[in-house]
Amino acid sequence: MPQLGETVAEGTVTKWYKKIGDAIKADEALFDVETDKVSTEIPAPVSGVIAEILVAEGTTAKVGTRLAVIRESAPQQARGSSAVSTAAPIKVNPPTGQAISVSSERAASTGAAGRLSPVVSRLIAEHGLDARAITGTGRDGRITREDVLAHVAQPGAAGPAVRTQEPAPHRIAGAETVPLNIIRKRTAEHMAKSWTTVPHVLQVVEADFSRVDDARRMSGEQWKKREGYSLTYLPFVACAVAAALIKYPRLNASFNGDHLVLHRRVNIGIAVDLNLEGLLVPVVKDASAKSLPALARAINDVAVRARENRLRPDDMTEGTYTITNNGASGTLITSPIISPPQVAVLSTDAVRKRTVVIESAGRDEIAVRPVGVLAQCFDHRAVDGAYSAAFLNEVKTLIESRDWGKELQG
Repeated sequence: MPQLGETVAEGTVTKWYKKIGDAIKADEALFDVETDKVSTEIPAPVSGVIAEILVAEGTTAKVGTRLAVIRESAPQQARGSSAVSTAAPIKVNPPTGQAISVSSERAASTGAAGRLSPVVSRLIAEHGLDARAITGTGRDGRITREDVLAHVAQPGAAGPAVRTQEPAPHRIAGAETVPLNIIRKRTAEHMAKSWTTVPHVLQVVEADFSRVDDARRMSGEQWKKREGYSLTYLPFVACAVAAALIKYPRLNASFNGDHLVLHRRVNIGIAVDLNLEGLLVPVVKDASAKSLPALARAINDVAVRARENRLRPDDMTEGTYTITNNGASGTLITSPIISPPQVAVLSTDAVRKRTVVIESAGRDEIAVRPVGVLAQCFDHRAVDGAYSAAFLNEVKTLIESRDWGKELQG
């Protein structure tokens, strides 16, 4: 099992692309491994023939565990022995480590079902689907998790297992029961635990985004032409947040028992919507050390890879603070839920033109400015309201006062 990330200690083998006796080339896909929400394709380190498979699909193994043996060439067959290519794979019984033959199990798997990983099999069962009705887009036509979710999204795709579930206590005629997908289930578990164990407090400030708008207006077209995507408000907010967290480290922290761990690195998780089918929170590491352009590229990179299911296991680890960008959908104020063991999360809501009162030379003037709401939920065990408010005011001040046009050129 390869090292999948700095803090990842184990992974689950979900799919072997080769069987015993098959030839394989270096860098050719050998197996898939899943950690938490990320699935990664692992290539063969060398060319040769698969001599042994020591860990079966669906088995979780620690980093460094021997999973398979690749020999440079097929061993000479003993007189009267069967061909290596027909030898049964070896499955390890996780509780005892005892090896058992699974040739009969493989023989029973035919058609589309024979190409399913355990993760996909569970997902198909949860939705009551027939694997033969799903078109696979993976290697050699295999069905991926995304294929199942896309199939479920089609009208009338749910199978009989879904329709025959126990009815709700107050079921309404014509209602449809929709099972939670895997990402939704994990999100539900994590958020429910957070809401019932963490004392959330919401604080909100308004920020004038005039300087940010000026920078976007001045460089936005050139940026899109050069980078291939639009320059949104999010990188500017993330840049201000990263700088403010250096000044207010108790919000760049995590709980460890009855201790608060203050992190030196500012690693910002960016909530990414997966086409309304759930969300992932990949992490931009060392955000405070990045320039505004570098931070914008890093945020776009993890967002694109999240939606294309190309995140690496390490992309989901070591977050110290989280930002969720609901403003893209026009929200006014969002009260986000903290992701433990982190102690705070910020929602950036829509930036709209509003009439505001401007104090200038002792006079009050009314002007139209782009104003956005920054809503932070913090863990009251970690800090009090005054500390959180001071942090939010720092973020607001940075957004309103920095020379963002100059920073975009840096």
